[in-house]
Amino acid sequence: MDVDHYRVLGLPSGEEGANLTAKEITKAYREKARDLHPDKRKDDPNAHENFIKLKSSYEILVDEKARKLFDDLLRVKRDQERRFAQQDAKRRKMTSDLEERERAAFAPDPAVKAKEEEERIARKLKDEIARIRAMHANKGASTGAGSGSGLNQENVGREGNSGGVGLDREKVLKVSWEKIGEDYTAGKLRELFSRFGEVEDVMIKSSKKKRSAIVVMATKEAAVAATGSVSGSLSNPLLVLPFKPAIAAEFAAPKKAEETDGLSNLVGAALEAYEDAVFQKLRKAAEKQRK
Repeated sequence: MDVDHYRVLGLPSGEEGANLTAKEITKAYREKARDLHPDKRKDDPNAHENFIKLKSSYEILVDEKARKLFDDLLRVKRDQERRFAQQDAKRRKMTSDLEERERAAFAPDPAVKAKEEEERIARKLKDEIARIRAMHANKGASTGAGSGSGLNQENVGREGNSGGVGLDREKVLKVSWEKIGEDYTAGKLRELFSRFGEVEDVMIKSSKKKRSAIVVMATKEAAVAATGSVSGSLSNPLLVLPFKPAIAAEFAAPKKAEETDGLSNLVGAALEAYEDAVFQKLRKAAEKQRK
């Protein structure tokens, strides 16, 4: 294990770190993000890379399952270090001789067992990290459209050759920030992301605690460039991630004339219920186009 995610956020590790609340972790992330923000370190060629590493550690620590595995891995390493620290040279020699006799008699080796447990937990933690990253990237096809509607997760959004609608989700980004400090309007987000290519659409959502937005770039290359570069202001950093496919339908519904800039604020109902309503609108729109 090369990275202590607690230390990356400037937090105490070990048992003290395991007892930290999610609120304390978020607070530490925001303070660290201000300090490592690329706008504040314009002479540092590694500023963007360090900021992305900070985001990655934060995502692991705020995910309950991944954090539990990481804490278990730290605990196993602490126990192993504590055991060797308590042994003096004579005791270590005696223990070594005993373990050698146990191995000769095909008895389980405590050191080997500890190493195996460490590797097992490390593998599970690696899988959880991959799960978190996959959760923010392509997650698979949605079940939103029936066989007769001509709609599925791959073709929700823009008009396509089949008469339905299509949106390349690799061009879509999910942006989130805290609902404190400097806020971001759709116009401000469009300005920030347009530095990396044309922005096709921006739509903002609002909740009691957080704000988020969907940003649709004109090309995949622009989306990739913006993901690693847009960080927002020092007072309220942006977290920019690849779009979750399951949310794509929410922002793909046909808009009225007054909404064509994509600047509506959505407050609201359960995500699945909203997606179902949007899919219904998309099916009706597709049927009208076929007629």
